[in-house]
Amino acid sequence: MIYTVTVNPAVDYTVLVQDLIPGKVNKSQKEAIFLGGKGINVSIVLKNLGIISTALGFTAGFTGQAIEDGVSALGIKTDFIRLRSGMNRINVKIRSAEETDINGHGPDIPDDAIDELLVKTEKVDNGDVLILSGSIPDKCPNDLYERIMERICRKNVKVIVDATKDLLLNTLKYKPFLIKPNEHELGDIFCRTIETDEDIEFYARELQKKGACNVLVSLGQKGAVLLAENGEVYKQAAPLGAVINSVGAGDSMVAGFIAGYLDRNEYMYALKMGVAAGSASAFSLDLADKETICALLNKIWFN
Repeated sequence: MIYTVTVNPAVDYTVLVQDLIPGKVNKSQKEAIFLGGKGINVSIVLKNLGIISTALGFTAGFTGQAIEDGVSALGIKTDFIRLRSGMNRINVKIRSAEETDINGHGPDIPDDAIDELLVKTEKVDNGDVLILSGSIPDKCPNDLYERIMERICRKNVKVIVDATKDLLLNTLKYKPFLIKPNEHELGDIFCRTIETDEDIEFYARELQKKGACNVLVSLGQKGAVLLAENGEVYKQAAPLGAVINSVGAGDSMVAGFIAGYLDRNEYMYALKMGVAAGSASAFSLDLADKETICALLNKIWFN
């Protein structure tokens, strides 16, 4: 079984504006509402690929109910913890000549709810996959992912961590199967500007030395680089296409990578699946569907 954890889920309100003029009344060309949060995005793309997962996390208020109902309606198993107060975020995503995002804060998460999540994740068993994705609210303990991994570290669980800075670094001693920084996040970790392929490989190896088994570095329109636990470096360019919405592209890459790896147990194939899935989401207003992923995978495979 695959489990995804989204500590701070959201409702994403995406608006397309042809020529955004700040300080003026702008009319949208199109609006859409999506269920947001990195782990939820992973679960959705996995479901689109025919793979069932269970979505864990916290929900609150009317937005939380909408998230629970919407995720369940997509055919994804849910085991959310319902908070007594607050509401989940509404994120506004403005798509024009440039992308502008306004992300909400999210509810406060009490200690007893944290304990309940820890108990739920303890049930993850040998052979399962656990995906820890995204940020956590300011008042949430910043060692949450670390505490989750500590409780399951003696089990044969493939843990994927897609987080930033200390939230990621603190998990490395428990040897996550995969981490997925983008090139900017990789630079932030080491307070460096990533400029070359050599920089990517060097700092990815530094993360391996700290405990990560596989390091997948997403490069946006340039594709991705994987430093695998066998010591090999795999590179894959992204297919050409018009970027419509980059939100969820990294999460889609994680979903595609895991789907590919579980299917063939091959790193190069997993990387190609990851890049295809990430690109499919970037080229769409919504998250990647199977038809688009497969079409882009064929294009990648035969180029």
